[in-house]
Amino acid sequence: MKTKTFEELGLSEDALLVLKKKGFTTPTSIQEKAIPILLDGSVDVIGRAKTGTGKTACFGLPIIDFCEESGVVQALVLTPTRELAI
Repeated sequence: MKTKTFEELGLSEDALLVLKKKGFTTPTSIQEKAIPILLDGSVDVIGRAKTGTGKTACFGLPIIDFCEESGVVQALVLTPTRELAI
Protein backbone atom coordinates (compact mmCIF):
# COMPACT_ATOMS: atom_id res chain seq x y z
CA MET A 1 0.00 0.00 0.00
CA LYS A 2 1.40 3.41 -1.01
CA THR A 3 1.88 5.87 1.83
CA LYS A 4 -0.23 8.99 1.39
CA THR A 5 1.16 12.49 1.55
CA PHE A 6 0.01 15.13 4.03
CA GLU A 7 -1.65 16.88 1.08
CA GLU A 8 -3.80 13.81 0.42
CA LEU A 9 -5.02 13.70 4.03
CA GLY A 10 -7.09 16.87 3.61
CA LEU A 11 -5.22 19.28 5.88
CA SER A 12 -5.46 23.02 5.25
CA GLU A 13 -2.83 24.92 3.28
CA ASP A 14 -1.71 26.64 6.50
CA ALA A 15 -1.15 23.29 8.22
CA LEU A 16 0.71 21.98 5.19
CA LEU A 17 3.01 25.04 5.20
CA VAL A 18 3.85 24.52 8.88
CA LEU A 19 4.55 20.82 8.33
CA LYS A 20 6.83 21.67 5.41
CA LYS A 21 8.69 24.35 7.45
CA LYS A 22 9.19 21.84 10.27
CA GLY A 23 10.56 19.27 7.81
CA PHE A 24 7.73 16.74 8.02
CA THR A 25 7.20 15.22 4.58
CA THR A 26 5.44 11.89 5.10
CA PRO A 27 2.68 11.06 7.57
CA THR A 28 3.14 8.17 9.95
CA SER A 29 0.77 5.22 9.85
CA ILE A 30 -1.45 6.52 12.68
CA GLN A 31 -1.58 9.98 11.06
CA GLU A 32 -2.44 8.54 7.66
CA LYS A 33 -5.30 6.50 9.11
CA ALA A 34 -6.75 8.93 11.64
CA ILE A 35 -6.37 12.47 10.25
CA PRO A 36 -8.95 12.06 7.44
CA ILE A 37 -11.45 10.58 9.91
CA LEU A 38 -10.82 13.37 12.41
CA LEU A 39 -11.16 16.03 9.71
CA ASP A 40 -14.52 14.55 8.77
CA GLY A 41 -15.62 15.24 12.34
CA SER A 42 -18.53 12.83 12.35
CA VAL A 43 -17.21 10.19 14.79
CA ASP A 44 -15.15 9.94 17.93
CA VAL A 45 -11.75 8.31 17.47
CA ILE A 46 -9.55 6.28 19.79
CA GLY A 47 -6.11 5.69 18.31
CA ARG A 48 -3.32 3.54 19.67
CA ALA A 49 0.26 3.62 18.49
CA LYS A 50 3.72 3.36 19.98
CA THR A 51 5.53 6.28 21.56
CA GLY A 52 7.10 8.57 18.98
CA THR A 53 4.71 7.77 16.13
CA GLY A 54 3.12 11.23 15.91
CA LYS A 55 -0.11 10.76 17.85
CA THR A 56 -0.04 14.31 19.24
CA ALA A 57 0.18 15.80 15.73
CA CYS A 58 -2.41 13.26 14.63
CA PHE A 59 -5.13 14.82 16.77
CA GLY A 60 -3.58 18.29 17.07
CA LEU A 61 -3.46 19.17 13.37
CA PRO A 62 -7.20 18.59 12.79
CA ILE A 63 -8.02 20.57 15.96
CA ILE A 64 -5.95 23.48 14.69
CA ASP A 65 -7.66 23.27 11.29
CA PHE A 66 -11.10 23.47 12.94
CA CYS A 67 -10.33 26.38 15.27
CA GLU A 68 -10.92 29.94 14.15
CA GLU A 69 -9.62 33.17 15.64
CA SER A 70 -12.57 34.09 17.80
CA GLY A 71 -11.38 34.68 21.36
CA VAL A 72 -13.44 31.78 22.72
CA VAL A 73 -12.41 28.26 23.71
CA GLN A 74 -12.97 25.89 20.81
CA ALA A 75 -11.02 22.83 21.87
CA LEU A 76 -10.00 21.23 25.12
CA VAL A 77 -7.32 18.56 25.31
CA LEU A 78 -7.07 16.52 28.50
CA THR A 79 -3.83 14.55 29.00
CA PRO A 80 -3.78 13.34 25.41
CA THR A 81 -0.73 11.14 25.81
CA ARG A 82 1.07 9.50 28.68
CA GLU A 83 4.17 11.56 27.88
CA LEU A 84 2.33 14.87 28.05
CA ALA A 85 0.46 13.78 31.18
CA ILE A 86 3.77 13.18 32.96
